[in-house]
Amino acid sequence: MATLYDLREMNMEHPNFLLYGANGYTGRLIARLAHEYGLKPILAGRRKEIIAPLAEELNLAYRIADLNNAEALQSILQDVPVVLHAAGPFSVTAQPMIEACLATKTHYVDITGEIIVYEMAKRYDAAAKQANIMIMPGGGFDVVPTDCIALYLKNKLPDATHLQLAFASIGGGVSHGTALTMSKGLGEKSAVRKDGKIIPVPLGHKGMWVDFGIKRLFVMTIPWGDVSTAYTTTGIPNIETYTGIAPKTYQLLKYQSLFNWLLRTSFVRNLVKKRIDNGPPGPSDQRRMNGKSLVWGEVSNGKGEVAQARLNGPEGYTLTAHSSLLITQKILSGNVKSGYQTPAGCYGADLILEVPGVTREIVR
Repeated sequence: MATLYDLREMNMEHPNFLLYGANGYTGRLIARLAHEYGLKPILAGRRKEIIAPLAEELNLAYRIADLNNAEALQSILQDVPVVLHAAGPFSVTAQPMIEACLATKTHYVDITGEIIVYEMAKRYDAAAKQANIMIMPGGGFDVVPTDCIALYLKNKLPDATHLQLAFASIGGGVSHGTALTMSKGLGEKSAVRKDGKIIPVPLGHKGMWVDFGIKRLFVMTIPWGDVSTAYTTTGIPNIETYTGIAPKTYQLLKYQSLFNWLLRTSFVRNLVKKRIDNGPPGPSDQRRMNGKSLVWGEVSNGKGEVAQARLNGPEGYTLTAHSSLLITQKILSGNVKSGYQTPAGCYGADLILEVPGVTREIVR
């Protein structure tokens, strides 16, 4: 595995990569943390008036291109080996960036958690292999820790047929970009994988209590990215994903189906967007420092055998900055596979343990 020391030994103390969406909440975190990995990103986005001051502050180069302009997008990727794409919502932004990367033979990493994006990216597998590039959506909290625990459990119980994954946060908060992505799902259904196929189910159709080690929390099913990625990584045909929620809120969600038509209207979604736009860009540095991310997983087989494990680590946005830079560092050192890849599928179940502050334990 590549380390910061390895990169310096190879006279690659400042290998360049392109960080698109550097002006966003997570993009700024990544830009500020990059030097700890011996990396010097070229900052990029569509608005010079925002990108240029940030580049000057961090003493970094910058480039400007709109995702809707394929020619301009290819021009800023032409001489960089990898792009770390941090501009969501990825259901809108991922495809044009992937297609530009195929044209310029640039490795692609993003930080999405959207099932639709993973399934779209998989369709470019053959083209990516032909271009000899890697396409890896989900290089952050979406879905590095959950993907790693899924593979870890699969290795413990190779004939597993069912996988449940749950995550929760203590402290921290939600960024502007994450909130906007979530708002696009208002009134929509959730999803699980059953017998190898992704099927729609009501949001929160199941709930349960999970012991995360440092705290016991209630969780409910949501359409997390692992419904797509964990199947690719492990081959387990039945997958459910859960997140922490207050039990009272969960009970209210039982009635959501009655109002889904209203939640999907432009009027309601615009009201929500306006409220998000008026809010802070994301959790403060202090909240991030005090926050923690928790992950739990369980696999079972047809004989009734079970394996459980859990992780805890830094707050989600901090974890995302570290994990996405770790992956970028590996690519720049030549540790890369062509085609569509998942984080644990490419780099193994222990990838998450390279993130500072992450611990893992087997429960049973």
